[in-house]
Amino acid sequence: MEKTGQWVFSQQIPTDVVVQVGEINLNLHKFMLVAKSNYIRRLILESEVPDLTRIDLSEIPGGAEIFEKAAKFCYGVNFDITVYNVAALRCAAEYLQMTDECSDGNLIGRTEAFLSQVALTSLSGAVFVLKSCENLLPMAQDLKIVQRCVDVASVKACNEANFPSRSPLNWWTEQLSILGIVFFEKIISGMKSRGAKPLAIASAIVTYSERCLRDLVRNHSGIGKKSSDSGNSDVRTGQIVLLESIVALLPTEKAVFPVNFLCCLLRTAIFLGAGNSCKNELEKRISALLEHVTVDDLLLLSFSYDGESLFDLESVRRIISGFVEKEKSVAVFDASDFREVCSTALQRVAKTVDAYLGEIATCSELSISKFNGIANLVQKGARKVDDGLYRAIDIYLKAHPKLDEIEREKVCSSMDPLKLSHEARVHASKNNRLPLQIVLPALYFDQLKLRSGRDDDRSAADAAASARIQIQADASLLKENEALRAELTKMKMYASDVQRNQGSSSSSSSSAAAKGGFRRPKFFSSVSRTLGKLNPFRVGSKDTSNIEDAADITMPRRRRFSLS
Repeated sequence: MEKTGQWVFSQQIPTDVVVQVGEINLNLHKFMLVAKSNYIRRLILESEVPDLTRIDLSEIPGGAEIFEKAAKFCYGVNFDITVYNVAALRCAAEYLQMTDECSDGNLIGRTEAFLSQVALTSLSGAVFVLKSCENLLPMAQDLKIVQRCVDVASVKACNEANFPSRSPLNWWTEQLSILGIVFFEKIISGMKSRGAKPLAIASAIVTYSERCLRDLVRNHSGIGKKSSDSGNSDVRTGQIVLLESIVALLPTEKAVFPVNFLCCLLRTAIFLGAGNSCKNELEKRISALLEHVTVDDLLLLSFSYDGESLFDLESVRRIISGFVEKEKSVAVFDASDFREVCSTALQRVAKTVDAYLGEIATCSELSISKFNGIANLVQKGARKVDDGLYRAIDIYLKAHPKLDEIEREKVCSSMDPLKLSHEARVHASKNNRLPLQIVLPALYFDQLKLRSGRDDDRSAADAAASARIQIQADASLLKENEALRAELTKMKMYASDVQRNQGSSSSSSSSAAAKGGFRRPKFFSSVSRTLGKLNPFRVGSKDTSNIEDAADITMPRRRRFSLS
């Protein structure tokens, strides 16, 4: 495409060279370009063509737009040097060798003066220049423009974090968030080396993450993840690299980040399929702050972005397990019994876990093993009462009505019915969804309290604990009684069938008895006679197996022995 500005026609001299930059062709004058550019002068002098009329400068930094400004400079036409184009002009001037040796006050000197006196005197100027250098690598790095901008931005950001100069106080974090991850890493590293506070660095990382991963991180509701590029593998790969770079920048101090932000990062890592090292680092940080985690934070990790399907619950399980293991190690260090003494933090976590189970219990894909696996991660001693766990179990049983008796007992196995409050026990006694083995101890506990007359829950709990073995024995006896009752019913049915068969032949039996003159033995007489044969005391005693039913067996009279 031919392009010639009015500043060229104003020379009233025909153009004699065409400069090609990409798809743009500029008609210019050789003598104007040679006067400022050593590179173009050398091209013309060293050309094998006697009269060079075409020059290709497609590799010039900044492209056609920046070369046009450099050409204007050669023609003496005024234009604005700004923080947005000064880096490109500096690189183009270096490429064209527009030095002061060629001409006084050349473009290299002008751009250097602008950088040092204007652009690099403020944080905003340094950031904008650094942003423009992203498309000028590696020349911008070779010319030390990148390093100069990073140094200025790091110093200015530290000063703003410690001594804010304007409001809002975190305006400088918004400025840094426009940069690419490579330059952002350089500035954060520079701030760390200059002793910046971890809270200041954390604030910059949070702002940067929410801006660069807006659709993935800032959507805290867990509903409606809409990323138009989610199916693009290149974009997804770029997001994974960006996320892993952000996690690598996190300060070692784990308490400087909001736990909700860490949960959002972990959900993003799970969704994108980031590396295990990235996910493990986030899980460890969340586990260290688990006592401050809310139910909504855990739900962020559990549900997909559409809010309808469950993620893999392994991350939640590892987070809770890591916190419990830390509490165990603290208990061992303090020489205390972890099963009896639980910290306030662990008790708070137990309540959060119970509420979390109640929220995910309605999911049809949640298996019994996963439900119990999360419930049993927290020690039973951490729950003063099991009302929260009972609520979660009741919701699970209601959402899964097709469970049989054994499966319902498995669901309830993580709950101690003796640790329910009075209101929960009353509700459990009327709950048809609970198995009988769970309802019985609750009823027994209430009866025990009424008999003992103890109103103090703690005293009643001590008494109930001593009777826990008896309750389990009663439950097993109940099952045995049910089995015996079933066997007795079968025996009755068998006896009735035998009598019915004998009744059908009663007429023939009665006539035979009249002729023979003997009495027909009854069914139970024959049974007793048969049992008599099995008498274990036959040895050394009388054999009574042949004695008739009507025989009168009396004890011998006791005689008094005397001497006469």
